[in-house]
Amino acid sequence: MRVLKFGGTSVGSAERMRHVAELITKTSEPKIIVLSAVSGTTNKLVEIGELLSARSLEMAHLAIEKLFSEYQDLLKELLASNEMREIGEEVINNSFSLMKNYLKYPFGKSKNNELLAQGELLSTGLFNLYLAENGIDAQLISALDFMHLDENGEPSLEDISIKLQKVLENYPEQKLFITQGFICLNSEGDIDNLKRGGSDYTASLIGAALNAEEVEIWTDIDGMHNNDPRIVENTRAVQHLSFDEAAELAYFGAKILHPTSILPAQEREIPVRLKNTMNPEAPGTLIDNTGVTRTVKAVAAKDGITAIKIKSSRMLLAHGFLLKVFQIFDSFKTSIDLITTSEIAVSLTVDDTSHLDDIVLELEKLGSVEVDPEQTIICLVGNFIMENGEVVNNLFNALEKMPVRMISLGGSKNNISVLLPAAYKQQALKQINDVVFGLKVMEIEKD
Repeated sequence: MRVLKFGGTSVGSAERMRHVAELITKTSEPKIIVLSAVSGTTNKLVEIGELLSARSLEMAHLAIEKLFSEYQDLLKELLASNEMREIGEEVINNSFSLMKNYLKYPFGKSKNNELLAQGELLSTGLFNLYLAENGIDAQLISALDFMHLDENGEPSLEDISIKLQKVLENYPEQKLFITQGFICLNSEGDIDNLKRGGSDYTASLIGAALNAEEVEIWTDIDGMHNNDPRIVENTRAVQHLSFDEAAELAYFGAKILHPTSILPAQEREIPVRLKNTMNPEAPGTLIDNTGVTRTVKAVAAKDGITAIKIKSSRMLLAHGFLLKVFQIFDSFKTSIDLITTSEIAVSLTVDDTSHLDDIVLELEKLGSVEVDPEQTIICLVGNFIMENGEVVNNLFNALEKMPVRMISLGGSKNNISVLLPAAYKQQALKQINDVVFGLKVMEIEKD
């Protein structure tokens, strides 16, 4: 069994849905196809939800009608026969009748999750009708029948495996299944979701639950690149990454993956392959733990970072000082990205500033506090790169004339991170591309 996930841009139009149908029927081995909502739909549903919550009912009604019209156009372009179009009308009307009912009643969190689920229900329903119209034997299964969250709001892999196996047992001869990404049921039986990046997470969970041969994540780029192609010319897709390398890149800015989305596949050692729907012949990026090499693989940048420095003479030789600092961040449920310490000061970074003022007030009880917003973390990733002094030297040669605010080296064998003012991001990425990736000193001899 292989699991193939196609993102919103991959199913963003009738033409692209037809292309996905061609891709999934090229081979005959068993597959589960996980689809996101049509590109742009989730954002529009979020907007509708915000209008409903604010009881801006006239504007919400207009937004619903506009989206309804877009799906009517998609239906006409996707399906040819009157019979299938009539069934497609039912699929669309089911979702939009639900949305219009929200105009009549109070709109809470559970209704908002139900609203957001309509994107995936629409894309899978219409795509399945297209397959049927073209004689492609496929079975639509609902993710709500097996993708469940536990009391802590986390997916239970064992529970998902049991429920999914029972669903598949109803179709013993079927080789092609279609299901929704992103959506699930919570422990109370209400519709919920796996948050942003949730369709990748769905595919990874399904792959792990079924011990799949491979999980394929199809997007609109050739794979995970060695630098940001929006900023740097002549970047290339990295053909092979370890799970740890991929996780570091995802966390520190590579947009192709959500940082936690492939964790279930990693735990079960299921290979994950990143492919481009628009260029399916490209090799993409394979993520697994085979053939690990000591090589600089890529650089990523994480924006929206705020640096915080706490300075206190009481820190000198005082045990428990860092514990007090961490407890403050923990009390406000704010994660720390980087941290460095000296005898009298500790510097750290956060990307969530929603409780920053309260955090600073608490930290000022420990010492003086400096806050530097608009920072960027630049992260160089590769297996064992911290053991290679030449790589470290090349990195700092690339950043020679830039005001490096913090350095993190040694916390992981897979990355070296530096903090810079955001204004230096583009210059830093270009210099690293020239100095680090332009040199043939990246390969390290194995012991």
